[in-house]
Amino acid sequence: MATDRDRIDAYLPLRSVEFHILLSLAAGERHGYGIIQDIEARDDSAVPDVGTMYRALARMVESRLIETARSTDPGDERRNNYRITDRGLRVAKAEARRLHALTRAARIGGLLEKKAT
Repeated sequence: MATDRDRIDAYLPLRSVEFHILLSLAAGERHGYGIIQDIEARDDSAVPDVGTMYRALARMVESRLIETARSTDPGDERRNNYRITDRGLRVAKAEARRLHALTRAARIGGLLEKKAT
């Protein structure tokens, strides 16, 4: 029988756009343009084009990493907001641990500067 860890590991590695979306939604519910703005504020070289972003959102809703919620803003009834699910949060944390381990290995291997202590 598959464990929860096995199911989470099946999502890894995440595509960069998916990790950025989960990272954005971990801070709170957002609409698509708000996610793009958040990604841009964090790393303007990682901003996906609109088509890539909305395809990723659709995949992530389908795999239940995120879910849609109608906007509560007046005049914005047609806009979908997105929020991270419990599964999505577990996957995002697992991906962050995976990336941390890779970064640590790159430091040990001399590809990145060692942290100052």
